[in-house]
Amino acid sequence: MTDFTYSVDADGVATITWDVKAKSMNVMSTDAFALLSELIDQALADAGVKGVILTSGKKDFAGGMDLNVIAQMRAGGAKAIFDGVMTMHTVLRKIERAGMDPKTLKGGKPIVAALPGTALGIGLELPLSCHRIIAADNPKAKIGLPEIMVGIFPGAGGTTRLVRKMGAMMAAPFLLEGKLSDPKSAKAAGLIDEVVAPGDLLARAKDWVLSAKEADLVKPWDAKGYKLPGGAPYHPAGFMTFVGASAMVMGKTMGVYPAAKALLAAVYEGALVPFDTALKIEARHFTSVLMNPSSTAMIRSLFINKEALEKGANRPKVADQSVKKLGVIGAGMMGAGIAYVSANAGIEVVLIDSTQEAADRGKAHSEGLLDKGIQRRKVTAEKKAEVLARITATTDYAALSGCDLIVEAVFEDPKVKAEVTAKVEAAVGTDCIFATNTSTLPISGLAKASQRPANFIGIHFFSPVDKMALVEIIRGKETNDTAVAKALDFVRQIRKTPIVVNDARFFYANRCIIPYINEGIRMVAEGVEPALIENAAKLVGMPLGPLQLVDETSIDLGVKIAKATKAAMGDAYPDGAVDAVLFWMADQGRMGKKANAGFYAYDATGKREGLWDGLAAQYPVADTQPDLTTVQHRLLMAQVLEAVRALEDGVLTDIREGDVGAILGWGFAPWSGGPFGWLDIIGAARAVEVCDHLTATQGDRFTTPQMLRDMAATGRGFYPAAGAAQAA
Repeated sequence: MTDFTYSVDADGVATITWDVKAKSMNVMSTDAFALLSELIDQALADAGVKGVILTSGKKDFAGGMDLNVIAQMRAGGAKAIFDGVMTMHTVLRKIERAGMDPKTLKGGKPIVAALPGTALGIGLELPLSCHRIIAADNPKAKIGLPEIMVGIFPGAGGTTRLVRKMGAMMAAPFLLEGKLSDPKSAKAAGLIDEVVAPGDLLARAKDWVLSAKEADLVKPWDAKGYKLPGGAPYHPAGFMTFVGASAMVMGKTMGVYPAAKALLAAVYEGALVPFDTALKIEARHFTSVLMNPSSTAMIRSLFINKEALEKGANRPKVADQSVKKLGVIGAGMMGAGIAYVSANAGIEVVLIDSTQEAADRGKAHSEGLLDKGIQRRKVTAEKKAEVLARITATTDYAALSGCDLIVEAVFEDPKVKAEVTAKVEAAVGTDCIFATNTSTLPISGLAKASQRPANFIGIHFFSPVDKMALVEIIRGKETNDTAVAKALDFVRQIRKTPIVVNDARFFYANRCIIPYINEGIRMVAEGVEPALIENAAKLVGMPLGPLQLVDETSIDLGVKIAKATKAAMGDAYPDGAVDAVLFWMADQGRMGKKANAGFYAYDATGKREGLWDGLAAQYPVADTQPDLTTVQHRLLMAQVLEAVRALEDGVLTDIREGDVGAILGWGFAPWSGGPFGWLDIIGAARAVEVCDHLTATQGDRFTTPQMLRDMAATGRGFYPAAGAAQAA
């Protein structure tokens, strides 16, 4: 085990260096924690050692805990988790007390954390146990506790220490939102103590060790008379803080994220007792969260599987296909967004539109985003100039010469796309890959306009491009492996998460989103209270209700999709009841948020004011309303069954892509780990029971896929060792 190395200099300052050789970023393992404990013991026992510097041999300090450790702890059950966490508490508490007399709090040795770069999760919890935290002035470094984002919370003392260091209110953004900060912002917030020039980091750490006084080593919570900043729960000010925090957590999570509730409970209960007891309380709540199937599902989808897809888990084995020069056809919001993220990633971009004015307007979109970055101090004037210099806005297709990838982002009209395809292929080399950005049109049909269909692929971006993390890559019937690899490498370059699906109308994401929206609209036509529909969705973890979602994406787009789908499906078209509502809304001029009028009412500035009261005149609310669970099952199963059918049909070939794509693409209940994760949580047998009931009461659209019925019969889950089934 060489994750930590130990040395002592001539001045008696020991340096413990964290450097996991097999990893690009330090992560903590059980064995490494044991070694760290031994090295701390060695330093404390050596009379010649005056103090300790804890630092990293890499450009960053640490990325967090090795998830294999968490998996091993979970496999051992609740006792193994609790014992493992308490072992970590013991080591960190040893660092914190640093050999001092427990009664007089004297005789300890100063221990300082010197952070060269990013410090996340345990990579910050460990420094928080040290007596001082000094970070290098590295604007790219991120410091924080992001555990809540993957379904757990800081369980190695981070929760207890940060609240005692900053107070519950000031700590809330870092604990409950997983807020990350650069070093200067972290110092301003009180997360760390100093920021120094990178070249001075270790020298300053050594100076502090040699000059530290005994009082500098005593943490506030160990000192006599300590009071929690902002007030403890029984203090008038603290009482208001904790009441407000509880309301805020419930408002943001709707009660479906176990980690947020457990974290708040650990903070509240821990604030009422001495520090060491608070650590035990934190460990118990952390254990309960880790035993919850939601945390398993979130870690799997939002960390393990997402990272695997970004590293090319399903990439064909062909040579590197990184993009050198990109052509973007169509400078509207989508094309302009693609041009921006590409140029920002260092790729040369040619942005083409039918007029120079439109092309320039598309380039100006990038300038606007960069200006906002400058205002937020995230972008420099030099960076802005570099990015804009990479974008050539023009009407001349000859400028595409030398491009190795084209992304066409013109109107969703096969004729227009066909014309553009011909113009592009006349201007580029035969090896150039052509990608169409379409959300609904089958790729194999569009590829018929190409002379090189093997080089033709779909790349479906989500709007707004600069903010949405998912990119859906669609392989047509004749698309070759090189085109797929090119698309995947491009998505990696622009730092987004790809999923690869096979060709079919609506592909994967829209195939699942549209039934969700339609089910909500269908309920409006039935007389279900619109507020019940919207709140039922949010209470089960959807970020937007179906009516708000259709407002955001625009009602006229919904009308266009409905008409195109009906033309393609003929008598098999199933959504006539939905169209009645959608078309009526369009006839009223209520096109959604962009028109300041949709299922919701908006003020003159576009701020949503509430559901439109005029809806009830056309679609009166029924006297008898369905129960909340029924509405939730309809909204969830409308999406989930399409995901299963996409897997059955071969459109989706990897359930990891199905779950990650669902969460990042349209926000499917992240607490569940995605549609397949949710089915594993409730169990296939329960899912079949729900589907059979909905089929009997609502219609054939809820018919149970055979794959799901077979899984119920055999007791299998989509993932190995699925979480124990529980009723939904």
